[in-house]
Amino acid sequence: MSSASEPESPGRILVVEDDPEAAAYVLHVLRNRGGFDVTHIADPAAALARARAERWDLVLTDVEMPGMTGIELLEAVREITPQLPVAVYTAHPSVDYAVRALRNKADEFLEKPVRPDKLVETVAALVAKGRAAREAARQSVLAIGAHPDDVEIGAAGTLAMHRRLGHEVSILTLSRGARGGTEDTRAGESRKAAEVIGATLYHEDLQDTSIREGDPTIGVITRIVQAVRPTVIYTHSLHDVHQDHRNTHQAALVAVRQVGRVYCFQSPSATVDFRPTRFVAIDEQLDRKLEAIDAFASQVEIRAYLEPDLIESTARYWSRYCEGRYAEPFEVIREAAVAGQHELTPARGIVRGENGAGPAAPDRRTGPPRPAKEDHEDEHDRAPQPARPQAAELRGVPDGAR
Repeated sequence: MSSASEPESPGRILVVEDDPEAAAYVLHVLRNRGGFDVTHIADPAAALARARAERWDLVLTDVEMPGMTGIELLEAVREITPQLPVAVYTAHPSVDYAVRALRNKADEFLEKPVRPDKLVETVAALVAKGRAAREAARQSVLAIGAHPDDVEIGAAGTLAMHRRLGHEVSILTLSRGARGGTEDTRAGESRKAAEVIGATLYHEDLQDTSIREGDPTIGVITRIVQAVRPTVIYTHSLHDVHQDHRNTHQAALVAVRQVGRVYCFQSPSATVDFRPTRFVAIDEQLDRKLEAIDAFASQVEIRAYLEPDLIESTARYWSRYCEGRYAEPFEVIREAAVAGQHELTPARGIVRGENGAGPAAPDRRTGPPRPAKEDHEDEHDRAPQPARPQAAELRGVPDGAR
């Protein structure tokens, strides 16, 4: 990201062209006259892989290429990054090409050879258009957990899905998990798990088992919220036997009161009052979730709730409420729609029900068994279960009343 003291670059352009002479002309004009950072790839399949893995300001593609046409590349790029501008150009213009390109939402259709001034002007306009669209659709996701592995157990699949959609993802872990192992070891495991997910990690050093619902917890979360500017929050549920989890929930709700979308994930110490109404299918991200949890090697062998088959079977159970074989459940605290933002949609695995919040919550009597979490970790850590939720938390109440 750019800063006020560091001006934004003119743009990073991916040119897909199998004709060496045509490619040389475009590269010369865009680099020397426009000052753009230009990468040329002749193979459209390889270009698609680069478009998927890296951030670009524009894709400029020829139409007729071996293996994949420019129109097919356009369609594939639109699936990966809808806000990335794509310009199609060809030496053989036809009505059919133009209609197909426009129908597939090309941002510009050009005829070779393009005059240098026209090429630079068009590319600069498309770069500006794409940047404005991405900023309007920007999503910054912040997941807040009390201890190492809390966020990964509850929401790693969903966070990986956000990353796949190009969202900024951050994890705030409030303690170093000293009650469950050495701080250095657990901090290293947290970093490794964040890398697997593709998240930025903020690791604080509040005291394990003594996290408060007021300050300094609120202050720590507020500082990270100001740095990250999240549009989506994931954190602990209030319905949890671990006092650190409940206090993190209470502190987070104060610190993120200006954020429009707030969801609570399930932890192994959640009570039967955990009532999710939002379900994210994580079929494509289950392996990544298991890999992230496996990063906590010091805990995997001593914590039954980290066993892969339990993680997988729990996700399998929650999939009954959405399309797909595996899902993560969330309680909805607040869910304000933001116009123009590219969010997780029902097609990508979220099922919503009444008032946009989700299907009816599962019956408490038939929910999956939840092994008691060792609460990081002594017996005195356990607290009485909170009271059953009041009417405002029951099915059919608008989100704002929760």
